[in-house]
Amino acid sequence: MTAGPLVVLVGPMGSGKSTVGALLAERLGAPYRDTDADIVAAEGREISDIFVEDGEERFRALERDAVARAVAEHEGVLALGGGAVLDAGTRALLAGLPVAYLSMDVEEAVRRVGLGAARPLLAVNPRRQWRELMEARRHLYTEVARAVVTTDDRTPEEVADAVLSALEIKKDA
Repeated sequence: MTAGPLVVLVGPMGSGKSTVGALLAERLGAPYRDTDADIVAAEGREISDIFVEDGEERFRALERDAVARAVAEHEGVLALGGGAVLDAGTRALLAGLPVAYLSMDVEEAVRRVGLGAARPLLAVNPRRQWRELMEARRHLYTEVARAVVTTDDRTPEEVADAVLSALEIKKDA
């Protein structure tokens, strides 16, 4: 049984979980893992293809399994997909872990994510759909998070510093 991840990052698509996660891992001298990348590697296809070919329900089942494996096995920095917190079992697994919610406003999200070509849940009207996703998810991100870190108008390095500070993690950890 492992001690669990040093840091878990949650938040909407485009919030910087992957970029900030890699920076945090480097600063902490720890491995980095992204559950979306785990799913892509296991399935041999992109997440957008899984959504189109198998549907969201199938993707969420794959995501739930990927998160459970990662939380059990990984002792570094872990980034979860934007919708991972939708699952009650996943939220229960995150209880007590050092989770940081990377938050941002809609304009920043649209700027970062673009028009949603590779983001199946934002394919039609990105601003409206992002707002709807956040209405459904914001309270879940907040529920699992020990710290909320705003990413608007911050560099990835500044966000990484803010996560370490908010979670009270020493860089030498």
